[in-house]
Amino acid sequence: MEKIKLDGVDTYNKLYGLETLHPLVTVVDLTKATKSVNHITMDYGVYALFLKEGVNCSIKYGRREYDYQEGTIVSFAPGQVVEVSMTENEFQPKVYGILFHPDLIRRTSLGNNISKYNFFSYSSFEALHLSQRERQLVMDCLAKIQQELEHAIDKHSKELISMSIELLLNYCLRFYERQFTTREDVNKDILQRFESLIDSYWQSHLPQDIGLPTVKHFADKVCLSPNYFGDLIKKETGKTAQEYVQSKVIERAKNRIANTDLTMSEIAYELGFQYPQHFSRLFKQQVGVTPNEYRKVN
Repeated sequence: MEKIKLDGVDTYNKLYGLETLHPLVTVVDLTKATKSVNHITMDYGVYALFLKEGVNCSIKYGRREYDYQEGTIVSFAPGQVVEVSMTENEFQPKVYGILFHPDLIRRTSLGNNISKYNFFSYSSFEALHLSQRERQLVMDCLAKIQQELEHAIDKHSKELISMSIELLLNYCLRFYERQFTTREDVNKDILQRFESLIDSYWQSHLPQDIGLPTVKHFADKVCLSPNYFGDLIKKETGKTAQEYVQSKVIERAKNRIANTDLTMSEIAYELGFQYPQHFSRLFKQQVGVTPNEYRKVN
């Protein structure tokens, strides 16, 4: 399978025989492709967001394939390596989207806020599923950007294009919020699995082998990217995933302090802390008293 380094939008356009109107950004319409690419691995050096209308395409990031069906959006950030497979008979797939180079958004509002669009790092399993109305909004945004690309480049181009991309990404944020809400039952199942995995963590050798439980550890266990998992936990509990894990560590610590005769060093080691003083510092920060003071009271 061929591997391509996507260090610019023109590299992508040449793959599919598409025209490049701007060196740093392109609107994609693969129904107009003049070249076919069936199996390829792409090493992204640009930001990309794709809307897929058909179903004859699979996208794999790492070991997992995307939850990628008709009418869904996937997005990628620089540094991600993605495997794409098309069916042999799909020469011009119904794929629309946008690619833009990080240089396009430097010193712009979008550049300053790009980190808030966590979905660029939803690296496996979860795509964004759109309603027909939502799809139309996405297509309208792409059309607006395309219209600006067809205008001669001038001093206003960079700001107008980046503002239009920012509008598109803000719509995607809204749609993901809606998806978290409409998939409430699925989310609660994941939260229950998370709770169970935390309980199992303490019953295993993992605290001694790898230390304190991490968000990435649990995200991997439920087959979600850390960012998507974190946003899901925040939506369901009001806490970040890191805060939620820490609360469980403190809850476990309180139980062991109040109901055992273990020393604080032994409890710290049991929980996965490398140094007892780190345990004492976190405990006081979260509870307001030291572990020894808590034991005296309880």
